[in-house]
Amino acid sequence: MFKFITGKPLWANILFSIGVVIVIFFVFLQSLNFITRHGDTLTIPAVTGKSFNEAKAALEAKGFEVQIQDSVYNDTAAALSVLRQFPEADATVKINRTVYLTINRAVAPLIEMPNLEGLSFRSAEIALSQYGLKLGDTSYRSDFAKNSVLEQQFNGQRIKPGTKISMGSIIKLILGSGLGDEFSVPDLYGKTFGEAKILLEANGVAIGNPQVTSDVTDTLNAFIIRQSPERMTPDGRVNRIRQGQIIDVWLQTQRPAARPADSLNEHPNDY
Repeated sequence: MFKFITGKPLWANILFSIGVVIVIFFVFLQSLNFITRHGDTLTIPAVTGKSFNEAKAALEAKGFEVQIQDSVYNDTAAALSVLRQFPEADATVKINRTVYLTINRAVAPLIEMPNLEGLSFRSAEIALSQYGLKLGDTSYRSDFAKNSVLEQQFNGQRIKPGTKISMGSIIKLILGSGLGDEFSVPDLYGKTFGEAKILLEANGVAIGNPQVTSDVTDTLNAFIIRQSPERMTPDGRVNRIRQGQIIDVWLQTQRPAARPADSLNEHPNDY
């Protein structure tokens, strides 16, 4: 062999070497097509919605490998059913391709109940969706905070934030009606500003900025000599007020003289 090579001119050996390289490259290309089975493709069937076992059997029968990519929870889908597949259905791929499946969990995961109380109804809806919870019935309670969540309930009971609850659970919301409870205007005459403030705030009524005489230095211990609205109307009826409304007061340092009881036209059952 060596004598054969050395007995030829240099240019002949170069041409011979080039020819050998071309033959080897051609054989390599042909073998590569055979090894990779180039041109052998399949269409991926649709398996979304099928049970995992049905999807696995259908894909493997076509020559695909099957692997679970993820598991999530969807309460509207059957347990262990296929929610997503990749590549998607009808995609054309080479045989032996791995198909990745996302399946539905058999058991709903536990999450912590969020704190919805104090949120607006719209914000509570968004929070429920983000946590995978469902909005149940809504009801209203007298409160001046209109459409604000006053209470969150599960199975008819108030549920505290942080309580473990299954994803997909139904949460009922109690909302403010925008109208507080109505009651009789109290008589603040002769009370100190501090006493009136405690009384009104306990019933959801705000007290306005007090008007004071020049000698008042201690507002809390100053006495109320006038209020608006008054307890009684000019025609002798008891005024009514709702939670969230305001009563304005006028103050002085000295306790005012007591008014005759009959001038108040008291109703013992009011307020």
